[in-house]
Amino acid sequence: MARQLSPSDQLASLFLEKAKELQASVEPIKVLRSRTFHIGEANVLVRASTDGNKRYFFGINYITVEEMANLDNPFIAFICGSIDKVVIIPARILFKHLPQISHDRNGEYKVNIDKELNIVLAGRNNRIDCGGFINNWNILLSPPKINEAAKNTVEESLHSVIQGRLLEIGNIRGYQTYCPNKSKLFNEMRLEEISTLQTCPQLQFSDYDLLRQIDVLWFKYRGRNYVPESAFEVELSTGVWSGVGRMGTLVDYESVKFYVIANDPRKYNQVINSISEHKERYRFIANDSVGQLYSAEKNLIELRTDIGL
Repeated sequence: MARQLSPSDQLASLFLEKAKELQASVEPIKVLRSRTFHIGEANVLVRASTDGNKRYFFGINYITVEEMANLDNPFIAFICGSIDKVVIIPARILFKHLPQISHDRNGEYKVNIDKELNIVLAGRNNRIDCGGFINNWNILLSPPKINEAAKNTVEESLHSVIQGRLLEIGNIRGYQTYCPNKSKLFNEMRLEEISTLQTCPQLQFSDYDLLRQIDVLWFKYRGRNYVPESAFEVELSTGVWSGVGRMGTLVDYESVKFYVIANDPRKYNQVINSISEHKERYRFIANDSVGQLYSAEKNLIELRTDIGL
């Protein structure tokens, strides 16, 4: 017996059917957990609300918006009770207004759209004017021009997001952080602006050519030396072998922990189980868990600031 769709799922299904009428390709983006699709040249997060006649309410997590905003040509489609009332807004516009939208301690933002289909912000009569985005399906077919060299696949974009989050977590915890991908972006900042180290420290007992290619490194500064603490490899579309091999250059540093961030535990286990030595040093982390940890670390900073302790 087929599972009956919820009202919001039914609206999302109607949205996708409407999108197909644009003569554009419509494909789910499987590497993201959110309800996100390639539609034509755009990447679209679909949210649906069946509530009320005067206002429509949507929950959207900060880390989801963050991942969307890092994609090429990202949009969020808010379906307001009917397929005839859809706000298709560039994700970066919403992202810039997040400080004016209420949220809970878990980073869940409460997006409120009024009966004129404008997004409600903090402050009396403060709104994002969505007049140009209501039922504007054509906006998905005319993306801004992007330099070919600057284009990213979804996997490449998410790779940069995870690197940025790992750098931020390391910085919060007081580590010196390094990342080799200088020009890649996270929250509209180059990764080199988030890293505390612009060049990778040279270590006596490692191959420098391999060391400086590891996706993210955390160091402690002791005396006059940098001591490696943790190494991370993000493997979303490539094989796990390459990352495991690069981190292997640090095996002589017994305190270093090795982490593989991936979305396929089976592939990880196949690789790790084929290693005869040091496999107990490696740990698998699902890429979603990095987002949850990052959100928790940021929320803890906010809580400490709020209570002054």
